[in-house]
Amino acid sequence: MSSDQEATGVGNDVAAVKKLGQARQQLITELRKTIVGMEGVIDEALIAIFARGHVLLEGVPGLAKTLLVSSIAQCLSLTFRRIQFTPDLMPSDITGSDILQDDPETGSRKFLFSKGPIFSNILLADEINRTPPKTQAALLEAMQEKMVTAGGDDFALDLPFFVLATQNPLEQEGTYALPEAQLDRFMFKVHVEYPSLDEEVEIMRVVTGRKAQSMGPVLTKEEIIQLQELVDRVPVADHILTYTARLVRASRPADEGAPEFIRDWIGWGGGPRACLNLIVAAKARAVLDGRFNVAVEDIQALALPVLRHRIGLNFAALSDGVTTDDVVKKLLAEIPVDAKLYDKSKAAAHAS
Repeated sequence: MSSDQEATGVGNDVAAVKKLGQARQQLITELRKTIVGMEGVIDEALIAIFARGHVLLEGVPGLAKTLLVSSIAQCLSLTFRRIQFTPDLMPSDITGSDILQDDPETGSRKFLFSKGPIFSNILLADEINRTPPKTQAALLEAMQEKMVTAGGDDFALDLPFFVLATQNPLEQEGTYALPEAQLDRFMFKVHVEYPSLDEEVEIMRVVTGRKAQSMGPVLTKEEIIQLQELVDRVPVADHILTYTARLVRASRPADEGAPEFIRDWIGWGGGPRACLNLIVAAKARAVLDGRFNVAVEDIQALALPVLRHRIGLNFAALSDGVTTDDVVKKLLAEIPVDAKLYDKSKAAAHAS
């Protein structure tokens, strides 16, 4: 490719980024017709969609998580399905199953695959920790491979494909906690908090007062896929890559650059997928903000949802009441952005 063609391609990408920045504002305007508050949750859900990631939402019941996901699907012209996870849910209830059917013309009988609810663009897996590991694994395998295997045949999922799973942090009886390897499949773990006083008053006003406003589509499926490809093309400077690697590696107690509090509190830290998710999510955040470059602030803003479910607290941390959010915030405060400062701090640690 010539330099002129390359410059034209970059120019087109920059123009597309500006267009998406405008589309983001339209999306938020439409979502505000039914959703009150939840700014951070909305932003992180949109980032995950354009970064081809999945989100695990943790929050008590009644915080409008289902309404949020269905509203996003409507604004993005995407199909939406919801599965209520229960202890008796089977893998075939999610992926689909072979059904024996008669052919009226030939009189023969044959098995035909009937697609399950996973064949949608946005899937809400409600209370994913209510179902046994076998069913959880069927969903998570499809999330990773973007296809379902049945009867020896592979069935590709309809793209774009996005899973938003929820779990209740309060009630643990009769639940099956997601193993660490399965948690790692989710790009973000997002905490949904109670609304503020003003937001709760507005929720009552909107829900019990006026008639709900209809939302209009902002982007089509084809445009979303094009924008996902645009996110892939966003350049990332070497110092951003280095900072991201240092931040994630510092969460591992066995790493030579890990701070003392990591060795005291952490059993295991984030793996390479944490680095990859941080970079891809930072690209999507930049694009949604109307920028064609990734800044350190993008990495820092997304460190909590990317890392909070990828580091394991040991008994000492749990007994001291330390949370993974506390650890990530402390890491952000202690790991310098400047690589030279990092090398000096590492040398000082070796000297001591």
